[in-house]
Amino acid sequence: MTTNDLRAEARHARAELASTLDAIEYKLNIPKQLRIKRRRLTHALRQLGEDSPGALVGIAFGAATVVGVIVWFGASAVAKNR
Repeated sequence: MTTNDLRAEARHARAELASTLDAIEYKLNIPKQLRIKRRRLTHALRQLGEDSPGALVGIAFGAATVVGVIVWFGASAVAKNR
């Protein structure tokens, strides 16, 4: 192997290492992952609202019902423990 071959191989290894480190950093950056997921969800809900507003209203009603039930059971549990 020539010096140029070794340098080229070293450059390739450095580029591969940098790519791997970037991928690890991307996966471990939890706030960034949450922002990306929030944007995807927001986009999906907007798209659903445009395509089928009734379905979006149904989802919102279902979510509100679930939250209401959870609050009701929580309040009931607190009241029973008094």
